[in-house]
Amino acid sequence: MSKYLLLLCFCSFMAQGLSGQTTVSNKLKIASIGFYNLENLYDTDNDTLIDDEEFLPEGLRAWTPERYKEKLSNMAYAISQIGIDDVPGGLSVLGVSEVENRRVMQDLTKDPALKARNYKIVHFDSPDKRGVDVGLLYNPTHFTPLHASALPLMIYRDGSRVFTRDILYVKGLIDDDTLHIMVNHWPSRRGGEARTEPFRNEAAKVCRKVIDSLLAVNIESKVIVMGDLNDDPTNVSMKSYLRCVDNVGDVKKTGVFNPFEDMHRRGQGSLAYQDAWSLFDQIVITRGLVNKEKTGYTFMKAKIFNKQFLIQSSGQYKGYGFRTFSGETYQGGYSDHFPTYIYLSKKL
Repeated sequence: MSKYLLLLCFCSFMAQGLSGQTTVSNKLKIASIGFYNLENLYDTDNDTLIDDEEFLPEGLRAWTPERYKEKLSNMAYAISQIGIDDVPGGLSVLGVSEVENRRVMQDLTKDPALKARNYKIVHFDSPDKRGVDVGLLYNPTHFTPLHASALPLMIYRDGSRVFTRDILYVKGLIDDDTLHIMVNHWPSRRGGEARTEPFRNEAAKVCRKVIDSLLAVNIESKVIVMGDLNDDPTNVSMKSYLRCVDNVGDVKKTGVFNPFEDMHRRGQGSLAYQDAWSLFDQIVITRGLVNKEKTGYTFMKAKIFNKQFLIQSSGQYKGYGFRTFSGETYQGGYSDHFPTYIYLSKKL
């Protein structure tokens, strides 16, 4: 058993914000799973197949090797800190978005802040015109992939296909538990929320179709849908198409639990825009991960990772996420999004 996954959890600790648990054993095995929008993690090379010219040394953002290295260092440090207050070994699995290619993910895992964890990569190139993809990092001592594929999102405007990010599907093992993970970066709201809403609804339909097919085989399938969804937990894509509920007790056999909906109602968020918080970065789970009557890993709690070093400390955007650029001005920050993550636990 991995020593950094084994924690002695006393009831006094468990009482602090844990969802749906009234009694616990003395020992639990805990795994953390997260998502992070890395905000334009581009390398400095010109890829002629995508629109990456602004992220070149001679481009609009003067994206030099030095800036790229600083960006990698910042993101690696942030990732290294997620969840370590409760699980010192860090994340077992991390879904990411806005990565240009596999190379930037490899460079990220080689950074000194992450190198010791030996993170491995699942990645496919997407047809997005800007070249930003989704991907998965995983600790091979915790998680073993069994299958991975890219699920295309076929959406159209005025008869022409809108090319956007694929949805990454990964099936794997965490101990003896099979997890089905979908990493998403749904179409943005550029052009207006109402005009682009059907695109996000279509993305939700793709995820829901996968969930339904898995539950048809095994009603207790453990499915995780994560990503920058560009919608809040209360938007129609989440409530009507993905069919999420915000109360564990309301999760029916084919339901999906969204632990971030209650946070959203209380004004918490992962992204600030025009002095308002949105919670676009979500992780939702199926009944198999909230059914405490079953063996194996189940949901423990969910969190937004918004430590002080990730927050803009001054200026016009004080209190927002401390990002790499403010407009075209280089700030040397992290991302405009905060990471989100969940804990899964099982009794020993």
